[in-house]
Amino acid sequence: MNLKKGAQVKILSGKDKGKIGEILEINRKLEKIKIKSINMIKRHTKPTKENKGGIISKESFIHQSNVKNIDEKKTEKKLAGKK
Repeated sequence: MNLKKGAQVKILSGKDKGKIGEILEINRKLEKIKIKSINMIKRHTKPTKENKGGIISKESFIHQSNVKNIDEKKTEKKLAGKK
């Protein structure tokens, strides 16, 4: 599957099934991707001199097999229509 940073994808399985988001980060070694506002987790952080502590929500990685690329689908339909 050719996934690139910034591409639009649809979630096929999991708690966020059916949602659409943009790829923020890709880990090719583990075959996982991070999608904007999908698979949110709560992270408890200790206060430091630089950062205020508390509970922070952030995106977590999801396996690329649970994702479908939307951008490729649109280009395939356009090419099929011209033939």
